[in-house]
Amino acid sequence: MRKALLAAAVLAMMATPGLAQGYRFVIVPKAMNNPFFDFARDGCQKRAKELGNIECIYKGPVEHEPATQAQIIQDFVTQKVDGLAISVADVAAMTKSIEAASAAGIPVITFDSDAPGSKRIAYIGTDNKEFGLALGKQLLKLRPDGGRYAMISGGPGAENLAERVDGVREALKGSKWTEVGGSPTFCNDDPALGVQQMTDLRTAAPDLAAIIPVGGWPMFAPEGFKAFASKSKKDMDAGKFTLVVADTLKMQLELLKEGYANVLIGQRPFEMGEKAMDTLLAIKKGQKAPPIIHTGLDVVTKDNVAAMLK
Repeated sequence: MRKALLAAAVLAMMATPGLAQGYRFVIVPKAMNNPFFDFARDGCQKRAKELGNIECIYKGPVEHEPATQAQIIQDFVTQKVDGLAISVADVAAMTKSIEAASAAGIPVITFDSDAPGSKRIAYIGTDNKEFGLALGKQLLKLRPDGGRYAMISGGPGAENLAERVDGVREALKGSKWTEVGGSPTFCNDDPALGVQQMTDLRTAAPDLAAIIPVGGWPMFAPEGFKAFASKSKKDMDAGKFTLVVADTLKMQLELLKEGYANVLIGQRPFEMGEKAMDTLLAIKKGQKAPPIIHTGLDVVTKDNVAAMLK
């Protein structure tokens, strides 16, 4: 009987050689209907395959729902996974979730959006204050004459987006640009709502000279965004209305190439996914992880958009 049990154990290990001595790491996005996070998933899965002893599990709320994200994380804590990488939708809610995971002995890192006061071990992603500064500086470079501008953000509880908003304001402080009342609006990462908010902003302020979405959401609904931008195309071509937009997904690059935006500032989500796996593995091996790992930015205009599309 003992020999039979031993043989069965050996066969089980042979059946899953990659995971027999490996780890189950989970990457939890803010919302799975946000195409930005598809790239983080792809980077995570590619790196896990390369390492050979890691399973990359990708799961989050379908839409931007902080309570659902917290429940998903609790489920993974119950399952005793080996590590979590979380894009924080709401800092207050997620700080509690991270504390629960940490208490259960599960290492937690954040990516894309941080919870700096939590028990997370490391943050991987964009320097979001620099991101906001870059968005504001590009607007100032294109339109030093100034005017009235508005921003569109995602969720009001997301630390990364608040930092971007602060960065835009800092870049434009002391310039001839003034922010309209009610800015930023919050689309909760909903592309259709982001487009609608752009329309509403222009309707409420006909003299609006620029809109800065601090995430790519409106462009993630390309047909809706194109319909909005088409109505403003004459003003855009005349330099009277400007769109400086965050992120550089393929559909965004194509819209920029077609003249429906002025400049894009891009992040590197694929690299975030890769580095999340490397960092969690290092932690499990007892190595010290850098507390902050920034993945950089890309500035894309009509001059280099063709190269970015290749």
